[in-house]
Amino acid sequence: MDYKKTNATTTTETRDIKKLEEGVGNVYEATVIVARRANQIAAEMKEELNTKLEEFASYTDNLEEIFENKEQIEISKFYERLPKPTLIALQEYLEGKIYFRNPKTGSENTQGPASEEQSND
Repeated sequence: MDYKKTNATTTTETRDIKKLEEGVGNVYEATVIVARRANQIAAEMKEELNTKLEEFASYTDNLEEIFENKEQIEISKFYERLPKPTLIALQEYLEGKIYFRNPKTGSENTQGPASEEQSND
């Protein structure tokens, strides 16, 4: 996923609980869905960051070779400025972009609150 193009906010904001409940009918289920997606996003972002920073890894113990690498600093700053995985996951959920299923009920859903609002019109 391209996190540069997400329209999630970088700061926290108050959310309407009723909008979270619309997708599954239970705010706690919605919270679990968002939390699991946030964990997936965080793992993807961490893997991507580690891959990019691996280029700059130095495997020698020579102190003379240690210096500040401006490219490495820019990559790190870019990832620090991105919205947090929780905010990205919440935005995806509100836009109806998350696929989820409940193994207890056997129900599958790709619709979040945004998709449900559109189908009711």
